[in-house]
Amino acid sequence: MSAAAVTDWRPALAPAILRRHDHARDADLLLLPERVVVLRGAAGTVVGLCDGTRSVDDIVDELAERFPGSPVATDVPPFLERLRKEGWLR
Repeated sequence: MSAAAVTDWRPALAPAILRRHDHARDADLLLLPERVVVLRGAAGTVVGLCDGTRSVDDIVDELAERFPGSPVATDVPPFLERLRKEGWLR
């Protein structure tokens, strides 16, 4: 997939996946059929922005505003692509 295709993509959770906050763990989770994934660090924030309306560039821009100085431009697109390859994002 080309770099332009990745940044133009508007990620959203796959239909069978739910994002929930676990108060006992104080962590965001992805609830998949027969599996739970704990989102650590800022991963829950990143996935929370994947609503199908924002492009990857929009998500990176918003995170760069929230977390100045963080390497979001280099870290977020590959992270989202990994989630897509897992089938968790469409």
